[in-house]
Amino acid sequence: MKMIIGKKIEMSQRFKEDGTVIPVTLVLAPPMSIVQIKIKEKDGYSAVQLGAFPKKKLNKAEKGHLKDLPDYGTLKEFRLVKADESLEKGEELTVEQFEIGDNVNVVGTSKGHGFQGVVKRHRFHGSPASHGHKDQLRMPGSIGATGPAKVFKGMRMPGQMGNKGVTVKNLEIVEVDKEKNIIAVKGAIPGVRNSLVYIESN
Repeated sequence: MKMIIGKKIEMSQRFKEDGTVIPVTLVLAPPMSIVQIKIKEKDGYSAVQLGAFPKKKLNKAEKGHLKDLPDYGTLKEFRLVKADESLEKGEELTVEQFEIGDNVNVVGTSKGHGFQGVVKRHRFHGSPASHGHKDQLRMPGSIGATGPAKVFKGMRMPGQMGNKGVTVKNLEIVEVDKEKNIIAVKGAIPGVRNSLVYIESN
């Protein structure tokens, strides 16, 4: 299984030989290390924890966890279906593990839009501007009947928009730049620029 932690740079485009344009997202993924390996017999499940993007100050718990390893500021655990004996603690991972044509899943945090109403958050049509309406153009309207006398779960209403974990599956690796530690993923991935993304093969 291939896995890596990266930062979203920006969107760009690449061209095929016949001139077809491929929209891509560039992801920066400098070399990182395996911090911890979890096994089913001891931890209850199989997983690999990666560390990336060093930071200046660590607390004592972090220093103990990262003993004999760089001072990583980002840790991420990737679940494994079964233990991979080829992986070792301290082993370095780079973008070289990926190849052009690989299909990957990308996990990121969507752009946050704050507290929004139903028109922007759920694409409600809104009320007509005439026919007796006043100050109701962007109101949600009815949220339930008199009968049950309650609001059902899942009712679309105003609230926090975005800033949630999003997974985009089956994206193709279009380019791997080993010198700059950049991989180009076909299509768009969630998040703002410089936001963390987690990439793993299917």
